Amino acid sequence: MYDDPKAKIQDDEHYSIQDGAFQSEEDTGHNPISIREYVATRLTSLKPPMNSAANPFKLLAMLNAQQWGFLAVSFLAWTWDAFDYFTVSLTVSDLAETFGTSTSDITWGITLVLMFRSIGSIMVGILADRYGRKWPFIINLVFFIVLELGTSFCQTYQQFLAVRALYGIAMGGMYGVSAVTALEDCPKEARGLIAGLMQQGYAFGYLLATALARALVNTTTHGWRPYFWFAACFPVLIIAFRLFLPETKAFRARQASREGRGNVAVQFISDARAALKHHWLLLIYMVLLTSGLNFVSHGSQDLYPTMLKNDFGFSSNAVTVTQVVANLGAMTGGTTVGYCSQIFGRRFSMIVSCIVGGALIYPYTYTTTHAVTAVAFFEQFCVQGAWSVIPIYILELSPVALQAFVVGSAYQFGNLASSASSTIEATIGERFPLSPLTGVDGTVVHRYHYGKVICILTGAAYAYSIVLLLLGPEKKGRSTDGVADADSAEV
Repeated sequence: MYDDPKAKIQDDEHYSIQDGAFQSEEDTGHNPISIREYVATRLTSLKPPMNSAANPFKLLAMLNAQQWGFLAVSFLAWTWDAFDYFTVSLTVSDLAETFGTSTSDITWGITLVLMFRSIGSIMVGILADRYGRKWPFIINLVFFIVLELGTSFCQTYQQFLAVRALYGIAMGGMYGVSAVTALEDCPKEARGLIAGLMQQGYAFGYLLATALARALVNTTTHGWRPYFWFAACFPVLIIAFRLFLPETKAFRARQASREGRGNVAVQFISDARAALKHHWLLLIYMVLLTSGLNFVSHGSQDLYPTMLKNDFGFSSNAVTVTQVVANLGAMTGGTTVGYCSQIFGRRFSMIVSCIVGGALIYPYTYTTTHAVTAVAFFEQFCVQGAWSVIPIYILELSPVALQAFVVGSAYQFGNLASSASSTIEATIGERFPLSPLTGVDGTVVHRYHYGKVICILTGAAYAYSIVLLLLGPEKKGRSTDGVADADSAEV
C-alpha cells in the first residue's frame, strides 16, 4: 500500500496505444513498442515464465482477516448472482407452461438479463470507482431481493420479461464491484489463486441452483414460485456480512490522493477522462475477448439441461446429477487454472484451457449415455478454467481510476454480445427435429437436435477466443493499487 496516503495515484502507468505505438503514460522506464513489433512478439510472449510454484496453502495464509472477509463476501455475492441467473434456465419448461409460451419464448427472459447487464455494470462501476466499493455493493443486493420477489409474482409473460429486464440491470452491477473488492487488496503472489476462487462463485451458484431446483420446483402447489422466493432471501445475509466490513485500503488511499489534489469529484472525472482517452483500444479488446468466452460459457451451459432431457431422454434426476458433476468440475478447474496462471502466465493458461475444452465439446454434446457425466466434468473444468483468470487478467490491464467500471463493463458488454446464445440455440435447434416420443398419458413430446447447435456454436466461440488471446497483451504482476511494479513490463 502507500507510505504516504496522499501520494499521487499513477492511474495510467501501463501501456496504451497512441500514434501507432504502445507507450507508457508515466515514466516507467519502458520504450514505446510499435504495432509491428508488438504483433511479432505475440507467440514468443506466450512462453511460460515458469515462476516458482508456491504452496497454495502458503499463498492463502498470506491473506489477513480483512482480505479473507473481502474474498468471502465477493464469492457469496457472485454465487448468488449466478444462482439468480440460472433460476430461469432451470425452469424453462415450467415457466413456458405457466405463461402459455414456447421454450424459445422463455429463453428471451435469459437473453434480456444478459442484454441489460451492461447498463448495470456502467452505473454501479462508476459509482464504485467514485464513492467506494461498499455501498454500491449493498444497494445492488437490495435490488436483487426486490426483483427476484417480483419475478416470483409475475402472472403474465409480459410481466415476466419486464421484471427480468430490470433484474439484468441489477445483476450487471455485481461482477465488477465484487472482483475489485476481492482482488485489489490481495497480495500480488496470491492473485491468480484468489481470482480463481472468487470466479468459482459462478459455478457454485449454478450447482446450488441445480440442486435446489429439485428441492423447490414443483414440490408444492405453487409450482416454480418457491424457488424464486428462496432466491430472494439469501442476499439479506450477504448485505449483513458486507456491513461489517470496511472500505478497501486501495480505494481509501486513492480517495485520499484525490482529496490531496483538490475537489474529489473533479479529480475523479479528470482521472476517468484520461483513462478512457488513453486506453479505449484496450477496452475494446477486453470486450471482444469476454464476448467470446461468454459465448463459450452460455453456449455450453444455458440450454444444456434442456438438451439432456430433449435429445438424450434423461430423467430429471439424471439431469441434476450431470449438472452437479459438471459444476464440481467447473469449481475444480477454475481454482486449478487460476493458481496455474500465477506460474505459467495468464494468456497461456487460458489458451490451454480453451484448446482442451474445444476438443471435448463434441463428446460433451454427442455422448448419449450417462458417460456424458464424466465428459461434462472435464468440459466445465476447461470453461471455468479459462474464466477463472479473467478477473485478475482484466484488473491488471485496467486503468486504476476505473477498475470497477472496466472489469464489470468488459464482462457485461461481453454478456451483451453473447446475450442471444440460448435463444439462437433454441431457435436453430428446432430446425433439426428428432423423432418424437409418446408420453405415458399418450401425449406426443416433440424433440429437437439442440446438441448439434450447442456443439457448433461453442466450438466456434472457443476458436475465436484462442485467436483473441494470442493477439492480446498481458500485464501479469502489475500493481492494482496505482503503484507501478518494475517486474510488470510485459506487453
